[in-house]
Amino acid sequence: MKVIGMISGTSFDAIEAVALNISLADHLLTSELLAHHSVEYSSDLHRRIDAVLPGHTTTIEEVCQLDTLIGQNFAEVAGELADEVFAGEADVVCSHGQTVFHWVGGGHALGTLQLGQGAWIAERTGATIVEDVRIRDIAAGGHGAPLASLLDVLLLGVHPVVVRGSLNLGGISNMTVVGPEMDPIAFDIGSANALMDAAVGWLTEGRETFDRDGVRAARGSVDRELLEHLLEDPYYDTPAPKSTGKEYFHLAYLQEAVGTRAIAPDDLLATLAALTVESVARAVEEYDVTELFVAGGGTRNPVLMNGLRERLGDVPIALIDEFGVPEEAKEACLFAIIGFLSVHGLPSIVPSATGAHRASVLGAIVPGRQAIVALPHKDTPNAIVFHDERRP
Repeated sequence: MKVIGMISGTSFDAIEAVALNISLADHLLTSELLAHHSVEYSSDLHRRIDAVLPGHTTTIEEVCQLDTLIGQNFAEVAGELADEVFAGEADVVCSHGQTVFHWVGGGHALGTLQLGQGAWIAERTGATIVEDVRIRDIAAGGHGAPLASLLDVLLLGVHPVVVRGSLNLGGISNMTVVGPEMDPIAFDIGSANALMDAAVGWLTEGRETFDRDGVRAARGSVDRELLEHLLEDPYYDTPAPKSTGKEYFHLAYLQEAVGTRAIAPDDLLATLAALTVESVARAVEEYDVTELFVAGGGTRNPVLMNGLRERLGDVPIALIDEFGVPEEAKEACLFAIIGFLSVHGLPSIVPSATGAHRASVLGAIVPGRQAIVALPHKDTPNAIVFHDERRP
């Protein structure tokens, strides 16, 4: 099946899209990665998304307009990818859209909102669209996150003989833990890049949006008192499963934590990088992880990666690429797989990872021009093999 997977993550810097050929037989998913596109939002759309995120006020008119504009941007990226790879004949497009709010109260996820109307993608591509993928898991008692636990378990969880962790360093850090004689566990750890991005935007008055290559953090020194204050946040001690987002770790949160403390900009970035390293390291230690595989934009920040290697000592750290999945395309590949499973009526949830009562079929479906051909056998997958067809 010809499938496109798409997402713009919590850092909302670009639309990530992949084209996969996916098949399922004898409980094994086989995925061939044919192309990966990363397309940045325009500066105006980036600014407008930032302006509706928690910490700001907005209007329902602006939400409506962004739902359309983001949908149109996703549609154009999907259309170009379908034209390039599938001669305009993609079967399924699964779009995560752009998260603007994740509602958590009393330790439970209560709702979630992703913008990017899928009808625009359907009209541009003619494919069947799977969208709004998180809410079904929340309705079944889960957190709707981390959905990456599905792919992590299929990649890392086949007869594990040691405890493995799959870590994503996006705006928010999350980890899936698999091991012998244990149900998979997954949870959002806390801020990875979210607070660092917020700090850079604040300190540069919007001229910059992130600490490219960790240059600022590398120049700075960690403010130990501020670091300890940040680590006292009760979220870090909340047991899994749990989820969070920029509705919690945002600029106002950071400004309140800094208060009247005089701290140089580079020292603030160094301290926030140390917060990510320490919160991740504590989670790795709590679950006795002995092998760690990493994906996400934070892998391109040497301060974070070197800090994790130094802090975790004997725990080997590698990119998720070891399993054939390019780290920069992992989340888009995840949503392609979710789309494939959903149109065939197969669940995409690991209940022990999200906290759901049951494994649900995810997403709302916008019909395409052609009906989806049913699988001859509905084998729930228990493993996946990735082939990156772009490589010689």
